[in-house]
Amino acid sequence: MHAHAAAKPPFKERARAALADRTLKLAIDRTTGNAERKRAAAVAAFPEFEAARARGKAIKNHVVANLAYYLEMFERNATAAGAKVYWAADDAEARAIVTRLCLEAKAKLVTRSKSMLGEEIGLPHALADAGIERVETDLAEHIIQLAGDPPSHIVWPAMHRTREQVAELFKAGHHPPPAADDPPTMVQSARRQLRAKFLGADVGISGANFLVADTGATCTVTNEGNAELTTTPPRVHIVTAGIEKIVPSTAHAFALLRLLVRSATGGELTQYTTFHCGPKRAGDADGPEEMHIVLVDNGRTRMLADEFREMLRCIRCGACMNHCVVYRQIGGHAYGGTYPGPMGSVLTPVLDGLAGSRDLPNACTMNGRCAEVCPVGIPLPTLLRAWRTRSWRERLEPGALRMGLGVWAQLARRPALYRLASGVGVRVLRLFGRGGWIASLPLAGGWTACRDLPRPAGRTFMEQYRAQRKGGR
Repeated sequence: MHAHAAAKPPFKERARAALADRTLKLAIDRTTGNAERKRAAAVAAFPEFEAARARGKAIKNHVVANLAYYLEMFERNATAAGAKVYWAADDAEARAIVTRLCLEAKAKLVTRSKSMLGEEIGLPHALADAGIERVETDLAEHIIQLAGDPPSHIVWPAMHRTREQVAELFKAGHHPPPAADDPPTMVQSARRQLRAKFLGADVGISGANFLVADTGATCTVTNEGNAELTTTPPRVHIVTAGIEKIVPSTAHAFALLRLLVRSATGGELTQYTTFHCGPKRAGDADGPEEMHIVLVDNGRTRMLADEFREMLRCIRCGACMNHCVVYRQIGGHAYGGTYPGPMGSVLTPVLDGLAGSRDLPNACTMNGRCAEVCPVGIPLPTLLRAWRTRSWRERLEPGALRMGLGVWAQLARRPALYRLASGVGVRVLRLFGRGGWIASLPLAGGWTACRDLPRPAGRTFMEQYRAQRKGGR
């Protein structure tokens, strides 16, 4: 963890605060609901989606199985194209490399295109510590930079902010302020604020959606063109990317782009899909004079050796969180890590340790929607169960929970006693129901503090099942 990682409130406390924030719920519903509908329409209009998904999974599995081979190929070809490649074992080393490159370039102003890998390694704080001004150029990142917020979503970092809140931020942070609070006027105001920064930056820093092994190119995918303005005018371009972003060829990158864009935004292709292959060459009209690529491990190699290797297929589309019933109730900040939602609940224990993040896998309802929509078939519920198992074996669960599960296990091993207890439980629960709902439960306030529970039927599932079978005979 980097030096600026301060102690956070426990997950349950963060979740309770998020559940009580009605404005946050409004902001999340506006965006995730729209994303879900657009993805469904895009998939319905793409009959080959399942075949494309199977191919995408196969490509990523092949790369993961041959990661060292393709990374070495990428380094050779990127170097041949004029770029310089660096290897960072962890977040601290990655921060040190990028900061050193900025200082060597005598950078006073750095523009940055949206990169969750940059957030993962703590790059914003590292640049501030080095006395370098950082300007976020993605519109959503510009919004949260004004607000002093971390990203709450990997595709829409400002999802937690409503349009009305953004208008207030722009009025306070833009000089001159926007003339109105409608979206076109506010976008024009952000464009005015950022244009001089684009042209005056000494260094541009980007992430990479893909690293192309056979050409040494990096690929960025955006809808605003900010990545191109971040990487082209400055004299120095620095790329930070996780080692799992590698693909064998440009054709493989496009096969995954067909999945990425439909799953992330519901489009067929983004407005800007750009391949950067080395610095400016003789005769080129524009481009950076230097290109540096920092390849970051930070736990990824460790994942190769255990059950979480399937997470290395992730192409960072955000579909799992858009469809997650938990994320849609509490938003991204409640998760407390760089990556929220189901994919974050798998990755955060890798990055921050299981002891401090065991609540995340346990928050999942295991409804499986994340796995259904994952464009590369990552079995997210299976991986979350693996973290739960590990947490149990390492005795990280609270004593009360272990005792409660022990009591339940004793009942489950005795079918007659289990049927008796569940039958009594169902009938007792009905006593707390009013109008078909249970608003509060003694000794179980966690279940009803932020929602009403449906009043159960008068009989258990098995009682109803047996009655139906008898009636059918």
